[in-house]
Amino acid sequence: MANHKSALKRIRSNETKRLRNKYQHKTTRNAIKKLRELTDKKEAEALLPSVHSMLDKLAKKNVIHFNKAANLKSGLTKFVATI
Repeated sequence: MANHKSALKRIRSNETKRLRNKYQHKTTRNAIKKLRELTDKKEAEALLPSVHSMLDKLAKKNVIHFNKAANLKSGLTKFVATI
C-alpha cells in the first residue's frame, strides 16, 4: 500500500475516474443497443447524433480508441440508412 500523500490522493482520484468512465461507457453501450433495436427510421435518425456525440466524448477522453469510435459511428450510420 502506498504511503505518500500524493500516492494516496492518486488512488482516490483514479477510482473516481474509473467509476465515471465505467458509467459513461456502459451508458453509451446501452444507447447503441437501443439504437440497433429501433425499427422506425425517424426515431433512429433522431437518436443517431446523440450516440455519435457520446462516442466522440469517450474517444476524446481515451475511454475507447478513436478508431473504434469511428468504426462504431460508421456502422451505426449504415444501419440507420438501411432501415
